Amino acid sequence: MKYSQWVGVAAALLLVAACFLPWAWYPDLNRHFTGFHSESNVYGRPGKVLTFFAVVAIVLYLIPRIWAKRSNMLVAAFALAFAIRCYYVFTACYRGVCPEKQAGIFLIIAAASVMLLATFLPRLNRAE
Repeated sequence: MKYSQWVGVAAALLLVAACFLPWAWYPDLNRHFTGFHSESNVYGRPGKVLTFFAVVAIVLYLIPRIWAKRSNMLVAAFALAFAIRCYYVFTACYRGVCPEKQAGIFLIIAAASVMLLATFLPRLNRAE
């Protein structure tokens, strides 16, 4: 596909941007949690990990070598797996309180999925 690498780069940038958006609203604490903020860092800062995966993926999207394209499949799969883990952790109910899902949590899943899809459609120059 002609533009798949640029779509993957755009999805990686969207993933980084989504880490700054609200992921969940916790009514008992009256706070929004993002990828970089949770109450006393109970959930850590998964935005750092997702940003790391996105930066590595962008670099690998831009390298026109077969090893980079294959490595990017692994990086994008890890990013998607970690995004699913974040979805589960940030939206799980606890002590009878269920947080409200916000736009950011859906964007990280969508962006990581598009990143992985774009790795399956690399643009390679054929030596004919």
